[in-house]
Amino acid sequence: MKIGNVDLGERPVALAPMEDVTDASFRLICKEMGADLTYTEFVSADALIRNIAATTRKLHIAEGERPTAIQIYGKEVEPMVEAARLAEEARPDFIDINFGCPVKKVAGKGAGAGMLRDIPKMLQITRAVVDAVSLPVTVKTRLGWDHESKIIVDLAEQLQDCGIAALTVHGRTRSQLYSGEADWEMIARVKANPRLHIPVIGNGDITSPEKLVAAFDRYGVDGVMVGRASIGAPWIFHEMKQLLAGEEVVPLTDSEKMSLLRRQIRESVERIDEYRGILHIRRHLAASPLFKGIPDFRSTRIKMLQADTLDSLNEILDFIERNYLSNS
Repeated sequence: MKIGNVDLGERPVALAPMEDVTDASFRLICKEMGADLTYTEFVSADALIRNIAATTRKLHIAEGERPTAIQIYGKEVEPMVEAARLAEEARPDFIDINFGCPVKKVAGKGAGAGMLRDIPKMLQITRAVVDAVSLPVTVKTRLGWDHESKIIVDLAEQLQDCGIAALTVHGRTRSQLYSGEADWEMIARVKANPRLHIPVIGNGDITSPEKLVAAFDRYGVDGVMVGRASIGAPWIFHEMKQLLAGEEVVPLTDSEKMSLLRRQIRESVERIDEYRGILHIRRHLAASPLFKGIPDFRSTRIKMLQADTLDSLNEILDFIERNYLSNS
C-alpha cells in the first residue's frame, strides 16, 4: 500500500489518532512495536493559527516514528488551509483531515463528523487543503451522520475527486459514537467500488490480532487502523504483526509490558511536567489490560490512579510487579 510516494508495505497497520493518547512518546513506542503508520492527536485549525502552545506541541514528530501524519480539524475553509500550511512546515509525511470525530464539542460545532451534515463544505475544505500543500492529503471519516444517511460509498468517490491520497473509514455513524459494532460490510463496499482507486484503511473494533487478520481477509481493505485497543497496550502491534506474518503470537512478558508503561510515564513527565505528565498517563494505566483480571486488585488500582508524584507512582508499580505480575 502506498500513500503518495511512501510505501507502507503489504497489509499495513496504523495507530489511530486519539486525543490525549497519541503523543509523540506513545507513537514512537507503537512504531517500535510494529505500527506501520502513526497519526498525531488531532490539531484544531483555529488553535494552531492562534499559536496556542498546547496545540503547537502536538506538531512535534520524532524521526524514529515515521511515517507520520498530522491530523487537523476545523469547519471553515481558510483556517483549515492556513493550518494545513503550518502543519506542513513541521514536516510530517502526510496531512490528514479529521471528518470523523463524533464528540459534541467538535461535531456539534460543525467540525469533525459534523461535516457529514454539510458535504459541499466538506468537499470544499478538502479540495482547498489538497491544493494548498505539497504533501499527500488523507481523510478520516465515518459512514454517515446517522443510520438513515450512510453515504460513505458515494462520499468516498467525491473525496477521491478532491485529490486525497487515501481514505480511512470508521465503521460507525456519528450518531453511534463508539457504541454498537462497527459495520465492516460498509467499509468493504467502499473498497469494492471499482471507481475508487485510492487506498482504503478500515477502522473500528480491531481489538486482537485475530480480528486484524480477519479484517484484511474478509473485507479486502488496504490497511487497518487500531485505536482504543492500543491504549495502555502498545504491545498489541507486536502481537498483530506476528500473526500477520503467519507466525505464532508470542506476547511480551509482564515485565516487558511494565517497562513500556514505565517508559511512557517517564517520557510523559519529561515532555510536560511531573503533575500533568502523570495526569496524562492515567488514561493508559486505567485502560491497560496488564492489570485486568488481577484478583483483589481494586484498592491497589485506586492507589495507582491517585498517585500524583513520580516516586509514589513508581513505588506502587514496584509493589504491583513484585506481588501480581509474572516474569515469564
